[in-house]
Amino acid sequence: MTFLTIGHRGVMGVEPENTLRSFVRAEHEGMDVIELDLHLSKDGALVVMHDADVDRTTDGKGPISDFTLAELRELDAGEGERIPVFEEVVDAVKAPLQAEIKDTAAARALAEVLTGRDLLDRVDVLSFHDEALAEIRSLLPTARTALVASRFGLDVIDRAHAVDAGMLVLNIRRVTLELVERAHAADLRVIGWTVNTPDHLKLVRGLRLDGATTDFPEIRRAARFTA
Repeated sequence: MTFLTIGHRGVMGVEPENTLRSFVRAEHEGMDVIELDLHLSKDGALVVMHDADVDRTTDGKGPISDFTLAELRELDAGEGERIPVFEEVVDAVKAPLQAEIKDTAAARALAEVLTGRDLLDRVDVLSFHDEALAEIRSLLPTARTALVASRFGLDVIDRAHAVDAGMLVLNIRRVTLELVERAHAADLRVIGWTVNTPDHLKLVRGLRLDGATTDFPEIRRAARFTA
């Protein structure tokens, strides 16, 4: 299967992360898939942002859950960009998406959008939270899901199977060839993050990963010439 390059929060190395500008740039640069992160606003909107609070990536302060969507729209998310909601990203780009549930409470809201907008063939659902993936599976039995992990051992394969995930998205600093081979034998695809240098790319290709999540467009270009 083709090695995938996945744009991390769009292409956050060159554009404000998790903004429409970043997602459109990722598609323009030819990323195979675009990854984004989801939280719920105070009034239940599927807000695209990585952190649980707005401090790092906007000119505001405080938890996302303390803001209504209208209040979040007043914040600058970088270079004049506004915080988008998931539905806006779906409309702004045509590329396949990876939607990472950061707040478990967002699982049901995401399931409703995926069903209502007929997006199950276009969107993979990711999470660090096993319970979020289990809920997605119960609500949407045919959804494609992936377990994300930063600190893990071989047990991550059993965790993925327990929630019926079809893919692992793993921190490349801890991935081993043994883990990749066992995951592949268990019918799990393996994506590595974050792949931001030629050496990172050589590592993930050497480990026979199925794809790389990157902040930079040039990794997409380099991936075509590595094997």
